[in-house]
Amino acid sequence: MRIIRSKEFTATRAWGADDIANMGGVTTRLHWTDKPYQWHINDGEEVFAVLDGTVDMHYRVAGIEHVATLEVGDVFFASVGCEHVAHPRGEARILVVESEGSV
Repeated sequence: MRIIRSKEFTATRAWGADDIANMGGVTTRLHWTDKPYQWHINDGEEVFAVLDGTVDMHYRVAGIEHVATLEVGDVFFASVGCEHVAHPRGEARILVVESEGSV
């Protein structure tokens, strides 16, 4: 049993993570960041939930870039093949559920 106070979590570097669980090869991680990630396509599906802060999620559909602003409580689902990158506005805490070892 464990309780995680997400608003208290920080990391020593952008996208540092607290590995919360690995359930049959699906990981749940709490990330802290104040910098953008990198454009990537995950090996599988990804669920990205903003717990604190605001994140501009950039994603491409048929080569055209789109941006969705995610606020606290918003969830972004990246299906297989979805190219995306998260750009926080200041500090953000994000819960990510994805296949183990995914980018």
